[in-house]
Amino acid sequence: MNAPLDGKVALVAGATRGAGRAMAVELGRAGATVYATGRTTRTRRSEVGRAETIEETAELVTAAGGEGIAVPTDHLVTSEVRALVERIGRERGRLDVLVNDVWGGDHLLEFGKKLWELDIDRVLRMLRLSIDAHLITSHCALPLLIRRPGGLVVEITDGTEEFSRAHYREHLVLDVAKYGPFRMASGLAEELRGYGGTAVCVTPGFLRSEEMLDHFGVTEENWREAVAKEPHFAVAESPAFIGRAVAALAGDPERGRWNGRSVSSGELAKAYGVRDADGSQPDCFRYFEEVVFGGREASADAYR
Repeated sequence: MNAPLDGKVALVAGATRGAGRAMAVELGRAGATVYATGRTTRTRRSEVGRAETIEETAELVTAAGGEGIAVPTDHLVTSEVRALVERIGRERGRLDVLVNDVWGGDHLLEFGKKLWELDIDRVLRMLRLSIDAHLITSHCALPLLIRRPGGLVVEITDGTEEFSRAHYREHLVLDVAKYGPFRMASGLAEELRGYGGTAVCVTPGFLRSEEMLDHFGVTEENWREAVAKEPHFAVAESPAFIGRAVAALAGDPERGRWNGRSVSSGELAKAYGVRDADGSQPDCFRYFEEVVFGGREASADAYR
């Protein structure tokens, strides 16, 4: 019966699948009304080409105890994002949580190539899907969010700022795309300070997204079978982990302590006592630093 977000309104931009879907569901489970956006619907697929839809996400939010509302939105089209925010303002009169999870650029990646060898059209599309989409969304949504003090902006990326400084991703454009949210959260932390707002950049660890499970030919039920192919997958976390961590952050009246920071799902989980669906607390980045890059002999189970 604990619903710390009862009466709150959240927008999860990029809620079609993976971490975005899980965050929408867990915000709903905490009592929030959640507007779930994305480009893939039951009648149209985005360029990503996967079957998950925003309608499914909205239904899962409602089933979890919140109210899920699916709104097809291309976050690169400013007029669509403005219309989305106007609708939220008209229907709810408030926005308490903005989760900027828009991406959808994995299919454009070309590993093993230098910058000058990459297809420049794919390069620019990746940057638009990350940097531009996040900026457009925040530009349109923040005037509604700051109407009330205490608003929260969560920028989602891949890797903590500390980890990303220490380890090159072996793809320059992906590195730039995923570094942008650190600076957005840091800058918004300053710009929202006078409105009682908080901005935090959050990353999942080794995420068992639908796409990753398909890549290894496993399901959430038998995911450990993939460890034979990829031993580091043993430290993987379900999307529910970051979903629960972000919901706990949103429900924390003292969340301002995280303002401007870059944190992982594992770090938030430890602070809030959150656990993954299997009861574990995966600490992916400590595992990679100490075992993969540091040479420590230890099982991934020691980091769960």
